[in-house]
Amino acid sequence: MSISPLPQLRTRRAVFWRQETIAAAQGSLAARLYAPAEIEPEAGLVLHLHGGSFSSGSLAEGEAVATALAEAGAIVMSIDYPLAPGHRFPEALEAAYAALQTLAKGRARWASKHAPLYVAGEEAGGNLAAALALMARDRRGPELAGQILFSPMLDACLGTYSLRTAEAGPVGCRWADGWTDYLGTPDKAAHPYAAPLNASRLAGLAPALLISSQDDPLRDEAAHYATRLQEAGVTVRHHVQTGPTQWPDAYAGAPQEGSCLCLACNHVTEFYALTAPPRARADQVAMQPDRITRSLSNIRDGFTDQVDST
Repeated sequence: MSISPLPQLRTRRAVFWRQETIAAAQGSLAARLYAPAEIEPEAGLVLHLHGGSFSSGSLAEGEAVATALAEAGAIVMSIDYPLAPGHRFPEALEAAYAALQTLAKGRARWASKHAPLYVAGEEAGGNLAAALALMARDRRGPELAGQILFSPMLDACLGTYSLRTAEAGPVGCRWADGWTDYLGTPDKAAHPYAAPLNASRLAGLAPALLISSQDDPLRDEAAHYATRLQEAGVTVRHHVQTGPTQWPDAYAGAPQEGSCLCLACNHVTEFYALTAPPRARADQVAMQPDRITRSLSNIRDGFTDQVDST
């Protein structure tokens, strides 16, 4: 674990997005596709899941984190997954897994043929991203280059010190209510895909980046999961931002210079560089410049909205 210092000035990238739909299970999900104005040939493809304690949240509310993931150097597909209580575990997760399969099979449409594939999410979305990494291992694909978890909700017991000091608990807080809506019945919390922190087998998972902050009520869950992943032999980067940051509410604002989300963007950029598979790097070096130009031009087609991150 590292305690992150105050952010340094960094080069900003403009990020654009467009509306998309993506096939998932028996239907399709609304989505947003985010991309930096300058797309590197080796850019990865990220499936992003917004927060909202399982029962709320939207593509618009996930814009700040999706923008940070794109600004860090990737193409990001942010999906509008089914919400609880109308869709309880594992409905949202299965829909997200189907979307992940669609991205993997058609990645050349959005990125490049061998673009590294990531899952990412904040809060409840971090839970789903961690569960997707478990499912990808257990179901033998799609192969992931990494999982990026911002203050993930990983433990339905809500018994950590950081949650208690935030005056959160088993009833009367948004996380408790969200878990109740998502699980329906307490016995479902025993399933590793529902509460990944309780999974008995973590070996063989994709490398993980976990980011929280000193004033984040969910920081103990992130720290415990990072420790368990490391003990299982998984490559882990765990960063704790210095407070005060107002996390997890800090995810609502764009990654402005000096903000904790801006610093998180630096960590994500480093993580992309560390986890990009050698095959993807070699393939991009072998591509001719005109092929790269045509590929990136196709990705940019249709982008009309720029995210205001200044």
